[in-house]
Amino acid sequence: MAAPVTVFLCGDVMLGRGVDRILAHPGDPELREPYIRDAREYVRLAEERNGSVPAPVHPGYPWGEALEELEAAAPDARVVNVETAITRSGDFAPGKSVHYRMHPGNVACLGAARPDACALANNHVLDFGRAGLAETLDVLDAAGLRAAGAGRDLQEARRPAAVPLPGGRRLLVFSFGMASSGIPREWAAASGSPGIDLAAGTAADTAALAERIGAAKRPGDVVAASVHWGSNWGYRVEPEQSALARALIDAGADIVHGHSSHHPRPIEIHRGRLVLYGCGDLVNDYEGIPSLSHRHPEDYRGDLRLLYFASVEPGTGALAGLRMVPLRARRMRLERAGAEDARWLQETLDRLSRGFGVRVRSEPGGSMTASPAARA
Repeated sequence: MAAPVTVFLCGDVMLGRGVDRILAHPGDPELREPYIRDAREYVRLAEERNGSVPAPVHPGYPWGEALEELEAAAPDARVVNVETAITRSGDFAPGKSVHYRMHPGNVACLGAARPDACALANNHVLDFGRAGLAETLDVLDAAGLRAAGAGRDLQEARRPAAVPLPGGRRLLVFSFGMASSGIPREWAAASGSPGIDLAAGTAADTAALAERIGAAKRPGDVVAASVHWGSNWGYRVEPEQSALARALIDAGADIVHGHSSHHPRPIEIHRGRLVLYGCGDLVNDYEGIPSLSHRHPEDYRGDLRLLYFASVEPGTGALAGLRMVPLRARRMRLERAGAEDARWLQETLDRLSRGFGVRVRSEPGGSMTASPAARA
């Protein structure tokens, strides 16, 4: 029997704004946010919180100790949600209060994590217009990084990223976004028009997506449906999200890789297959913004991040195991979370996931595992 396939998954990787400023090739710092007009301010705020941030840094600096965890885990494939335009464009998308862009000269920062597939169907990849999207796609192509979820036309935007796996199998990554995450509807790709794969969430649209998954999947393939959906904050999983996730699993997806929330959301195992309703942020410049924790009634601990390692049986798509590694953002770099922080994450995720029939437990060394409650 073939060995399980291990896939690394994470939430939002936001390399623009303050992160871009500390890298070797910082772009134009101009912002058009209501309160902050210069990206360097995010670095200053982080320094006020946790101490000086070096600059310029090497490409792997923002990933910090996550890179060591990735090397130790040695996953068969790595999937990230790239929520940043990679462009020199100054064409700020109208009607948006936050824009992310990374200078193309800093693409090595993304490459430092060696992603096999970059999901692009999110609410920031067109922050600098369709010209900015075109440059983003060109930069990723030149760097040898596979993209899914955005393209120069609808056909390209809908094309899954195909990642070779041992034994001649493949990981197929479908990436699509939903308006509930703040994606403007005019960003949708069309025949002859660039954009992202924007899912409507209707029964007909879900059936069409299911048909595409079924048509592309070959025996032995593993399919990940990477979806940008829902609000930034809150632990509630909307019924529409649960229904869509289960429909995707029923259609042949083996992993539903959800993201958009700034903190982790519940985990479900449906028909033996993994649903991550929200992976939380991984790399960003939010460290020094006190309002992110103070303006909400619950403590979401936005400084804590997770790496997800999902092991999947290639023949059946069943989840063989899920391991999560907790990290903390400090000085705009990821470091291993302390025991108290790791316990807070474990207890929070366990409480949230029980309603979906999943228990989350601590493991020696600070990592966590998730499994169906019935196996407890």
